[in-house]
Amino acid sequence: MLYSRTEILVILNYLIGLKQQLAKIQNYPLSTTHSACNLSFSFDEHLSFSDQITALSKSCNFHIRQLHCIRPFLDIKTASTIATSIVHSKLDYCNSLYYNPPNSQQSRLQHIQNSLARAVVKAPKFSHTTHILKSFHWLKVNERIEYKILSLTYKTLSTAQPAYLHNLTSVQPPGRTCSSSLITIARPPSSSSLKITDCSFRYA
Repeated sequence: MLYSRTEILVILNYLIGLKQQLAKIQNYPLSTTHSACNLSFSFDEHLSFSDQITALSKSCNFHIRQLHCIRPFLDIKTASTIATSIVHSKLDYCNSLYYNPPNSQQSRLQHIQNSLARAVVKAPKFSHTTHILKSFHWLKVNERIEYKILSLTYKTLSTAQPAYLHNLTSVQPPGRTCSSSLITIARPPSSSSLKITDCSFRYA
């Protein structure tokens, strides 16, 4: 059965979306999947990243357990280096996509970093980690996400690249104030009432 161009676009637009939207493709003989992996990052049909965080937790916790095993034979500097290169690199990969996540998802990500910090200093399982993170100058997970977005934004404003992100940013016209020499990003108009809009780069 052949579909018109309009029908194909409708189908593609609803492969990722709200439950009500996804229900509309049931009239088409398509086999869909709950999630798909792209560049080693798992995208689910609702963009909740639940599957991605589950896979990330499994991978990171495996390495944290391995670090626990060899920790008695390492000095703290070496342990910190291993933690940063193996586990933090996983937490930081594509982490701008986690912007403004549900509290439950953010807690899962922070739990990984807390477990990592305890492993490095050989702290008890349920000990507080705030002072540990500060001692290593480790930003918390939500702060690392914001830092990534700030870095992307600065690069975009400085180089106008990549174009697809530069097109999403606009600079507010300078005013006649003491801070008029500063660059201010214009707040985009609210184009949607959907909660997922608050997770977009343009909104961030």
